Amino acid sequence: MSNSVLAAIIAEHAGREGPLLPILHDVQAEFGCVSPEAEAQIAAALNLSRAEVHGVVSFYHDYTPTAEGRPVVQVCRAEACKARGVESLMPSAMAAAGDRVKLHTVYCLGLCATGPNARVGDRLHSRLDAPALAKIIENA
Repeated sequence: MSNSVLAAIIAEHAGREGPLLPILHDVQAEFGCVSPEAEAQIAAALNLSRAEVHGVVSFYHDYTPTAEGRPVVQVCRAEACKARGVESLMPSAMAAAGDRVKLHTVYCLGLCATGPNARVGDRLHSRLDAPALAKIIENA
């Protein structure tokens, strides 16, 4: 992780009100993770404790402490998606993912009325059935 790139990301958002989430988003996008070292540098720059920054990083499922080498497909398994049948899709999703794609369970992608839902990067997919989810995984 380049300290100069991290410093540039922090500086880009320094004048904003509430800069922590935009900084974390950009760090995750740039490096594939928000490492403990990045948390410490962000905390120092924003005059926050490391615990405050870590609390935000650990609360949101978008931020990870280490980079994942595989493509990641987030699958919502919250109550609304369960009621719409996501659990019946999981065996075929796991078979499609194999070891090549990481399936990451999340609890709510904000599309509760159109579940089951999944996300790859910033792209959301809704109203999924087993073949549609398998295709998303294969294309990840």
